Amino acid sequence: MNKHQDLEFYKKKLLQEQFHMKEQVVLSRGVIGQKQKLFIRFQYDQELIEMARHLGAFWSSSKGVWYLPFSKQAIEDTHRSFGRYTRVVGDGLTAMSQPIPQKPSGDQFVKRVRGIKAKALSSLDKANLRGYVKYLRGKVLSESTVRTYYVHILDFTIYLKGKPTKELVNRDVEQFVEDVCVKRRYSVSTHRQVISAIKQFVSLHPECGIENLSLQRPRKSRFLPTVLSKQEVIDLLRNTRNTKHKAVLALLYSSGLRIGELINLELNDIDVDRRQIFVRSGKGRKDRYVIMAESFRQLFHGYLMTYRPIKFFVEGNNPGEPYSPVSVRSFLKRSCKLARIYKKVTPHTLRHSYATHLLEQGVDLRYIQELLGHSSPETTMIYTHVSKKDILKIESPLDALIKQMSTPQNKNNNPSISQDSF
Repeated sequence: MNKHQDLEFYKKKLLQEQFHMKEQVVLSRGVIGQKQKLFIRFQYDQELIEMARHLGAFWSSSKGVWYLPFSKQAIEDTHRSFGRYTRVVGDGLTAMSQPIPQKPSGDQFVKRVRGIKAKALSSLDKANLRGYVKYLRGKVLSESTVRTYYVHILDFTIYLKGKPTKELVNRDVEQFVEDVCVKRRYSVSTHRQVISAIKQFVSLHPECGIENLSLQRPRKSRFLPTVLSKQEVIDLLRNTRNTKHKAVLALLYSSGLRIGELINLELNDIDVDRRQIFVRSGKGRKDRYVIMAESFRQLFHGYLMTYRPIKFFVEGNNPGEPYSPVSVRSFLKRSCKLARIYKKVTPHTLRHSYATHLLEQGVDLRYIQELLGHSSPETTMIYTHVSKKDILKIESPLDALIKQMSTPQNKNNNPSISQDSF
C-alpha cells in the first residue's frame, strides 16, 4: 500500500466509523490522592478502553473510572479523541476548566506594561512602527524575525518618549541597553537581537544621527548543547504514556526536526513507504528531506487511528489547525520529570541528541549537515565537541599511571586509588 492509498484508507475508515457511534463518554473533575484528576466514564467497550490507554489514562479500581491529570490540554485531547467515535459530555466541565487567576509572571507583566505604554504613543511613532514592519517584510525576513525586531523597536520607541528620529545618536542606544536590556537581564543572544533590530531601524531612517557601523553586537556565547544519552531517550519515551505526545517526541528525536518544522509538518509531506519526511521551508527558507525511523511506523499508525489529524501531523483542539509549541514544551517537561531526567531539556535538545548519536554511530559529518539543514559545516562541527566516540578512546594519565604501577616490576605496589592507597 503506497502513501496515497494509505491516506485514502485512513479517510475511508474514518467515514465508516462515523456511522457506528458508541455510548456517550462522560468527563468530570475529581480528586485522587489529593490531586485534581479528569475522570473519564463510559460503559465497558474494548475500543474505548484502548483509546483511553492511548491517551495515557490510568484505571482506578476504587472509583471505577479512567483518569488523567486535570488540565485544559487533557480535556481538549479527550474530547478530540473520543469525539470521533461517540458523544462526549462535559458534565459542567467547561466552567470548571477556567484557569485560576494567578499573579502574572515577569514576562507577562512586561507584555502588559508594554501594551499600555504602546497605546500612549504618538501617531507619528505608530506610523514609524508600521513603516518599520513593512520595511522588514519588504526584505523578505521571516515573520518570526519581524515580530522579534518589532518588539525591540517598540521598546526602544517607548524608551525615547517621543524624541525625534533625526535627533537620535549612539548614546541613546547605549542608554537604552543600560536602562532596559541590563535591568531585564537579557541574555547575550537577546542583546544581539536588540542591536540587529536597531541596525535595521537605522537603515530605514538614514537621517538619524546613529552611526550604524559603530553599533557593536556583544560576542556570541559558545555554549555546548545539552545532549541526552541513548538510555535517557528510551526512558523519556517510555514515561510518555499519551500516544500523541509520544509520537511528537519520537519524531523530534528520530528525524532531528526543529520544533517549528514539526508544528508545520503536514501529513502529505510524510512518505511512509519511502521512509522520508519532506521538511518544507525550514530555517532559512530551505527545503530538505529527512529519514523516518522504521520503528516509528507502528507508533505513527496508532497515533493516526486514535487522533484523526486532518491536515497537520499534530493538531490543536480545532481540527486542521497546528499544535501549540507551548504544549510540546509543557508535556516534555512532565515526561522528563517522570523519567527522572534532571538536565535542562527542551525540544531542541532532542535534535542535539539526534545529531550527536549519529556522529557516535560513525555517520559522516557531511550527511549529518544535510539532514539537519545546516548551511555551514562549522555549525555542525559543534557536535564533535560533545560526541563520546573519539574522546572515550583517550586514556586518562591517571589510568596510565595505575597500569604502570600494576606491571610485574611494580607488583608490590598497590595499583588502586582507594583511600588506603595514599
